[in-house]
Amino acid sequence: METSKYKSHPWHGVAIGDGAPDIVTAFIEITPSDTVKYEMDKESGILKVDRPQLYSNVVPALYGFIPQTYCKEEVAALCMKQTGLSGMEGDGDPLDILVLTEHRIVHGDILVKAIPIGGLKMIDHQQADDKIIAVLQQDGTYTKWKDLFELPESIITRLKHYFLTYKLAPGSVQPVEIPLIYGREEALEVINASRRDYAMHFGKPK
Repeated sequence: METSKYKSHPWHGVAIGDGAPDIVTAFIEITPSDTVKYEMDKESGILKVDRPQLYSNVVPALYGFIPQTYCKEEVAALCMKQTGLSGMEGDGDPLDILVLTEHRIVHGDILVKAIPIGGLKMIDHQQADDKIIAVLQQDGTYTKWKDLFELPESIITRLKHYFLTYKLAPGSVQPVEIPLIYGREEALEVINASRRDYAMHFGKPK
């Protein structure tokens, strides 16, 4: 089989996986050990430094995105349907994912297999910016939970707190809100909507 001698672009050149949306590939950009926020450069696919992590914020789990997804019209429409809000847009990025695991993974720029269990409906300046919450496939601890609402409340509170504060500077106006926390079935809907947006804007993945 002929293969490319170059590294695949993590957004467009990596498959979401045959088991999607129940099991998805996730490209990890940052980990809890990182003191800066890394982000994929959309043109090259190479990780770049976005900014230092603000203040005491530390990402609570592996954080990245789902390849071959995009948040535009379909994701925005689903957001308005689920929240009753109007005038929403997708944020124009691949769909974000946070992957829970008991294992200490210390660097990003890796692929993992993840099982979505829910999500946070985050709104950032009238843009839908969903955060899918997943567990690492075959993780000895977290795979016992099949839905976000089965998690201990303390974990859900920590996830929500991180995303409500990771852009917040002291004395500033809160730039984001999370009007809805949802379980597994809604998360699968969001993933499928983002796949439709990707196909609409970039063509059907090969």
